[in-house]
Amino acid sequence: MAKARDIPGLEPDTMFALAAAATVRVRAVELFQQSADVLDTSDIERVHDMRVASRRLRAVLEIFATCFPPELYRPVLRDVKALADALGTRRDPDVQLDALVRLRAAMGPGEQPGLEVFARRLRDEQEAGNHTLAAALERAREDDLRGRLAALVTAVEVEVAHG
Repeated sequence: MAKARDIPGLEPDTMFALAAAATVRVRAVELFQQSADVLDTSDIERVHDMRVASRRLRAVLEIFATCFPPELYRPVLRDVKALADALGTRRDPDVQLDALVRLRAAMGPGEQPGLEVFARRLRDEQEAGNHTLAAALERAREDDLRGRLAALVTAVEVEVAHG
């Protein structure tokens, strides 16, 4: 699992709104960095790492919700949640397929055909989850989720500077 980065400049006496801006900035970068090759089903840890990053970002968005302009915040949170849901749709069959590999190794040859039927069904779910995830990633790109997250951060920084 990808380790969460430290938040530069975050100190106990950091103004809450500036802590929000700094934390969202770092967690958003982490999310998009984890998107590289996330649709490759040969390495299920990529999806896991991006899902964890999406959950971290969602958590900080919710913790710092009062710092953000609602008209910018609500659609961004909705889209981060949708992306996290799509990652979960893909991740669930990944985990089950991984468990089946270990189970197959412990079973005798006569028991394995039943496992293969189940594995085929899970691979179909994995493929469907990958389509769902690909669509969510495309939506995030088309709707400029990265830019809208940056706009949230900027809005807070501008408010603090002029507040």
